[in-house]
Amino acid sequence: MSDRLNRLFSEYGQSPWLDNLKRSYITSGELDRVRASGIRGLTSNPTIFQKAIQGSDDYTEQFKSLISSNSSTLDSYWALVLQDIQGALDVFAPLYESSGCLDGFVSVEVDPNLANKGDQTLIAARQLDERVNRDNVMIKIPATAEGIPAIRTMISEGRNVNVTLIFSLERYQQVMDAYIQGLELLAVSAPQKVAGVASVASFFISRVDTDIDRLLEANGNDGALALCGTAAVNQAKLAYQMFEKTFSGMRWSELLKHGALVQRPLWASTSTKNVKYPDTLYVDALIGPNTVNTLPDVTVEAFSNRGNLAQTITKDIDLANTQWSQLKDFGVDVADVAARLEREGVKSFQSSFDELISVLTAKATELNQ
Repeated sequence: MSDRLNRLFSEYGQSPWLDNLKRSYITSGELDRVRASGIRGLTSNPTIFQKAIQGSDDYTEQFKSLISSNSSTLDSYWALVLQDIQGALDVFAPLYESSGCLDGFVSVEVDPNLANKGDQTLIAARQLDERVNRDNVMIKIPATAEGIPAIRTMISEGRNVNVTLIFSLERYQQVMDAYIQGLELLAVSAPQKVAGVASVASFFISRVDTDIDRLLEANGNDGALALCGTAAVNQAKLAYQMFEKTFSGMRWSELLKHGALVQRPLWASTSTKNVKYPDTLYVDALIGPNTVNTLPDVTVEAFSNRGNLAQTITKDIDLANTQWSQLKDFGVDVADVAARLEREGVKSFQSSFDELISVLTAKATELNQ
């Protein structure tokens, strides 16, 4: 394997994280090897755990033990998940320390069925953070309108948050504002804790192109077709401009006095869905300082073998603005796209979670007979 992943961080300031987790990664030592290759953190979600738990026998004995001790199906699910999370946290803990708390994080998501229930999300996020009880854990909270207050409160309490399912520039600004507001509250209540808080804002990439390309192709105009494959990268570049603006100026300078860390943009959903596009597109085009790119295994391999190393996130901003603005000329309502993708993203995670709980419930019933 090449040294591209290490160079991505050392030369360009972008942290590559792995977007996957399963028990065998930990027990086989594979996750240690992945970290040594240059991967600097890890994200998980309900779909990842559905595939891991339903796709292998690695969890069977633990699940049997839990059920035999009268653990509920839901409690058993969390026990399975958190054993993997704790194992991953152990693997990345040395990097967390050596990086000065910049990297080495492992993310775990709250129950996705709470995505539109802000108060319950906050309760669940607190409980999850306290149950894991590790400095290098990030609690994932969806960036729904209902989730924004929970994010702000979690930050104000000194907890690390991975804000997930961001699809629009407008919602991204709300996420950054919530982070800063949370830090400002923490700076009043416990200023010594500000420097220990970390957060990333997970901007989903490939799904944007998939949806907008569909609309452009339906339009059929040559101008519309020329914009296919541009929307996701352009929006991310504009988001990065917003990031640089937000984390500068007098307001942020006050928080810097307390050692505050910027909330880094994290590029998520970076495997290409369209076979016509290069399989490293959503890495190559989004490289820049103070960013994270969370990569599924296939994209880690692709970028390691043939990725292009160059700072690209700040290139061709005028073109990005122009092309992004042109979408409306061809009937693309980006606000409508973002709202739809958010709903679908939440529903997808809910479906994975509910299906896995259903399967585990059936297994528990079978074991109890």
